[in-house]
Amino acid sequence: MSAVLDNHGHAAGGEHAHDEHHAHPHGWRRWVYATNHKDIGTLYLLFSFFMFMFGGVLALGIRAELFQPGLQLVNPELFNQLTTMHGLIMVFGAIMPAFVGFANWMIPLQIGASDMAFARMNNFSFWLLIPAGVMLVGSFFMPGGAPAAGWTLYAPLTLQMGPSMDAGIFAMHILGASSIMGSINIIVTILNMRAPGMTLMKMPLFVWSWLITAYLLIAVMPVLAGAITMTLTDRHLGTTFFNPAGGGDPVMYQHIFWFFGHPEVYIMILPAFGIVSQVVPAFARKRLFGYASMVYALSSIAILSFIVWAHHMFTTGMPVTGQLFFMYATMLIAVPTAVKIFNWIATMWQGSMTFETPMLFAVGFIFVFTIGGFTGLILAMAPIDLLLQDTYYVVAHFHYVLVAGSLYAMFAGFYYWVPKWTGVMYDETRGKIHFWWSLIAFNITFFPMHFLGLAGMPRRYADYPMQFADFNAIATVGAFAFGLAQVYFFFWVVLPCMRGRGVKAPQRPWNDPDGKGAEGLEWEVPSPAPFHTFEVPPKLDATATRVLDARVMPERHEPVTGIVHAPR
Repeated sequence: MSAVLDNHGHAAGGEHAHDEHHAHPHGWRRWVYATNHKDIGTLYLLFSFFMFMFGGVLALGIRAELFQPGLQLVNPELFNQLTTMHGLIMVFGAIMPAFVGFANWMIPLQIGASDMAFARMNNFSFWLLIPAGVMLVGSFFMPGGAPAAGWTLYAPLTLQMGPSMDAGIFAMHILGASSIMGSINIIVTILNMRAPGMTLMKMPLFVWSWLITAYLLIAVMPVLAGAITMTLTDRHLGTTFFNPAGGGDPVMYQHIFWFFGHPEVYIMILPAFGIVSQVVPAFARKRLFGYASMVYALSSIAILSFIVWAHHMFTTGMPVTGQLFFMYATMLIAVPTAVKIFNWIATMWQGSMTFETPMLFAVGFIFVFTIGGFTGLILAMAPIDLLLQDTYYVVAHFHYVLVAGSLYAMFAGFYYWVPKWTGVMYDETRGKIHFWWSLIAFNITFFPMHFLGLAGMPRRYADYPMQFADFNAIATVGAFAFGLAQVYFFFWVVLPCMRGRGVKAPQRPWNDPDGKGAEGLEWEVPSPAPFHTFEVPPKLDATATRVLDARVMPERHEPVTGIVHAPR
């Protein structure tokens, strides 16, 4: 067992003192060789935020071009590169790694495990992201520029791209390998390392959401790998999977891609549901309404996500029978989604609610995600989708789901758990400024796009006629305001917390004087969470949310780890 450290980072007592360096490395080695789930979670979150900001810069390039009719700043080729890379970087470089970061940080703490099951594989799965991210970002500097086929990488466009397409495919393979390794790690950790007494139906919903998500990832990432490998062989080895000249079919690529792509959408939102299911009960001061139904709803969404893929393909000449099946199957997913929204509202009903920043983002998530869900139902109807396919209505819909969905839930999770990560409270006023600034700017950006789509403006065009000018100008102003809000978030909220500047966080920062509020094992450890927690499995109470035997916790006068800085 690792040595217990005192508040100066030294081994407490003479026994095992030589283990100190091994237990808690310092400087750059702590991060490069990291096997501690907290440090790896931090690395994931920092990487994803950097990629989020880079993808945001690409989005601002798109919006700057669309501020007025006519070609302003970029040519159509570069415009398509921006749209393609914005999508790829946001999906595979920002949202997915961020949720894996939350999983690394919180799953061991929430289930009473000492760490993730495969610590070195955990390190490897993170460091794979760096070369993949470099290849994606660096593709702009390759001959012919970055891939410009759209983030879905449809053939035959991908068969005509320059060498950056190969780099993009290689990067996607590496990112997929990282996701599969992370998922295996998460599944084994959850199934094998829960504290005694924590049955599956006593796990926090964030843990449940990630268990389901990890199975989805393992199921569909190889499908994406197959599709892009077939693209690669079409490009270089003379195969004709997607080339009609040799008997291939570009529509087959769409079927394969969306069989991956639609579960992928739920991979990006299920962990968000888990975070919101943790935050809402904490600030309503009530137990979550309908815990079992939430688990079944999450599972139902995951299963149904495999049978709805072709609702992205209503315009490809699908027979009416196929259109009807995929339309009804898509609308069926609204049922378990509505169950979750009903349960969150029922949890808030007659609760002793307070509106700190995590709760604001959670409530904002429920409101704006519901709008995204309704527009999704509209797009599920084949006759309407025939008109709205590939218009800005679709862009508005999936940004309401993924920005106001995934991203807002991440912000809720950050504000909720950052006292436990860093040991200091974020500035509440700055958090609320960040929330309202983001919410207003987001809606200014994406709500007008519904009207642009209904009026017929197609997406991925660098120019447009004058009748679309006003709404595009409004959307561009909103986009720059939203981007500035995230810069504000990093410099005025994240950095002070990382540097330990702020009011010292209590062990249970969200509980009222009666003890009601946040429940779960993560609130049983000091703030910040010690470098090593639950070195011996804790004994739990009947609800599996409290530790009964305090002796299982490592003795420390003062926890030693911050989120980024090495221990003092």
